[in-house]
Amino acid sequence: MQRRQYLRACLGVGTTATAATAGCTGLLETRQVASTPPLLEDRPERVYFPTHVDGMEMVGRARSEDDEYAVAVTYTYPHRFWRVDATTESVEDANLHDVDGSKDAHLMALVWDPETERVLPETGVTIDIAKDGEPLDEQVIYPMLSPRMGFHYGANFRLDGDGDYEVTVSVGAPNVRRTGDYRDRFEDPGSATVDFPFSTETRDNLAVERTTDRAGEAAVPPVMDMDVPVGVSPDPASLPGEHHGTAESGDARFEVLTLDSPPAGVEGEDAGYLAVLARTPHNDLVLPAMALSATVDRDGESVFDGRLTRTFDSDLGYHFGAAVDARAGDDLTLSVDTHPQVARHEGYETAFLQLPDAELGL
Repeated sequence: MQRRQYLRACLGVGTTATAATAGCTGLLETRQVASTPPLLEDRPERVYFPTHVDGMEMVGRARSEDDEYAVAVTYTYPHRFWRVDATTESVEDANLHDVDGSKDAHLMALVWDPETERVLPETGVTIDIAKDGEPLDEQVIYPMLSPRMGFHYGANFRLDGDGDYEVTVSVGAPNVRRTGDYRDRFEDPGSATVDFPFSTETRDNLAVERTTDRAGEAAVPPVMDMDVPVGVSPDPASLPGEHHGTAESGDARFEVLTLDSPPAGVEGEDAGYLAVLARTPHNDLVLPAMALSATVDRDGESVFDGRLTRTFDSDLGYHFGAAVDARAGDDLTLSVDTHPQVARHEGYETAFLQLPDAELGL
């Protein structure tokens, strides 16, 4: 196995080599001699280590015309993934997009704010593919969650053989409340185009790590160092306010903070603010697109009972929040009313579906 293939399998092209061997202890081969391994027979109902880790190629990076959005496009082999909606109660209810030989590549897009380098949550993303200037395909691609890339957008595409393609990523405004310095930003859509020289030989030289020895473990591969922002949730100690600890619901981790006043753009100037950051285990990735409620009890009486609003703030990042006068000694209960509405790559498809109430003393 050539070193270039090895690094593609473990980290992806364009990454640093500081963690070149992290998580890469399985059998390495290319898809010229390997197909997608079968799913585990008894998948655990939690986050688990997948059966294989595919290599990835960076297509390119670009900014929208107004510099409001930055995007990166990557690709790999066609991937199976599971679409999840509000009615999905178990993985058997999820809409599986399987690999059947009809697609040529799995294209993925990351979208972020070039000023703060925060990954943008919950925005509509469309990919248009042209070859030699002629339109080929257009898809609204799915919001997705994977252990190595975090929150991103992706889909499987059929191409038209080897050649030079242009991939245009169109981004809509985030479908969440925007606060702080984000109040007047991301209001208009934008687009950016990257060149995509594709060959089946290059794709087939992306390595595959079969992880038979670890598949099913309560663990995940490490986040890729891609030289672009990925959706890792910030360390609560680096954020404003007081960090009260972590409440757990299944595999979801809720970091709870209180602030003396709400961020600019939130009603309730005389109130405090309750902010909850939802994260995955192991890699601390942002866990987006859920409906989350909270109750705050003080001395046996409720002082708050309501929905936490999905919010994108210039200081706190993506979180769930409300104007609440929460104090030390209060009892907090978090309820997931709707689980995360994102498609999942293997290792996440069985997790974050049945999430019980989480409790924490402030």
